[in-house]
Amino acid sequence: MRKSIKEAIGTTIQDMLDSGFQSSFTKKELNSLGVKIPDIVITSTDIKGIRKKTNLSQAVFAKLLNVSPSSVKQWEQGKRVPTGSTKVLLELLNKSPHLLNYRIGI
Repeated sequence: MRKSIKEAIGTTIQDMLDSGFQSSFTKKELNSLGVKIPDIVITSTDIKGIRKKTNLSQAVFAKLLNVSPSSVKQWEQGKRVPTGSTKVLLELLNKSPHLLNYRIGI
């Protein structure tokens, strides 16, 4: 495939993914087109802000995330950082704080 066509396709796919479009591309396919999935960066201040937006205590917030209250406390103090799918869930909660309300019957 010509480089200019490949770049145009990659740019289009990146725009689609950035806008929330769901796809079934593999990581290898995305890499070959130059599409990058950005790393999630969440600070201790962000985590505390996300929890405050949800209006939940550390204990209830931890229960919803399926982590220990100690983990939430340490994240908020900057002693530890969340990893893996927890970071994704925190990113989603930042965008939509009421995302998990169904779990507590709200």
